[in-house]
Amino acid sequence: MITKLHQLLKPARLTEVVDIGANMIDGEPPYKSLLDAKLCRVTGFEPQDHALAKLNEQKSENETYLPYVVYDGKPHDLYLCHGSGMASLFEPDPVNIGMFEFLVPLARVVGKEKLATKRLDDIAEIQDLDFLKIDIQGAELEVFKSGKKKLAKAVAIQTEVSFTKLYKGQPGFGEIDIELRSQGFVPHCFADVKQWPIAPYQTAKNMTPLNHLLEADIVYVRDFARPDNLSDEQIKHLAIIAHHLYGSFDLALRLLVVLVNRKAISREDLHGYLTHLTEIGAPRP
Repeated sequence: MITKLHQLLKPARLTEVVDIGANMIDGEPPYKSLLDAKLCRVTGFEPQDHALAKLNEQKSENETYLPYVVYDGKPHDLYLCHGSGMASLFEPDPVNIGMFEFLVPLARVVGKEKLATKRLDDIAEIQDLDFLKIDIQGAELEVFKSGKKKLAKAVAIQTEVSFTKLYKGQPGFGEIDIELRSQGFVPHCFADVKQWPIAPYQTAKNMTPLNHLLEADIVYVRDFARPDNLSDEQIKHLAIIAHHLYGSFDLALRLLVVLVNRKAISREDLHGYLTHLTEIGAPRP
């Protein structure tokens, strides 16, 4: 299904998505609308057998899932936890986890596996990378450091960041922010912010959060204030991601203006996008 924006931009290929930590414990992935429209290809990585099997059972023709552990290329222990979503290359920190009563049983280690890991830059199955979604329980920073060649082509990253470190030695938000800025990305928006009640405070029926920040999914994009560093194709894919994944119509519009100034699209195409925004009920600029 070709969307109006795709009709206007005519990208040379489908948007290439890499999903590291593809286990769907938090619902649908952010790129689902593009995948459903058959406008992207997904290469996903999930080392847990049961989660990988489920992904492969449900995948479409545009999805490929592999069992690799993406990290630094060296063997490491994978800590398996009672809650599969808390499996990590980092050992859970019982002191910090103990502040959040609901997480204590989920973080209980039930086993360890020695696993080989692969650097992102060494994965031959990844040729193009436009959008990276990564959620691997504290191991994200090393992936960014060992994937600079692949990430040089990327235009957007959605990564989990931690404000309270649940694992021993886990990098925090500040370290990830410094690394991604050094690679030419800037923060764009929060896709999700997770707050948790501090033990022993909790309600009888649910875990209603108050104010304490636990972690978040944050979106970084290529520094669009400096478009000369981006090719036309990169700008097109960033506009597609901004529009379809996050409803960032303002960013998409700015990028389309850059393409008009480069004569990569026409001014009529730009007006067509503005008309489309009105049709879908977006705030008109």
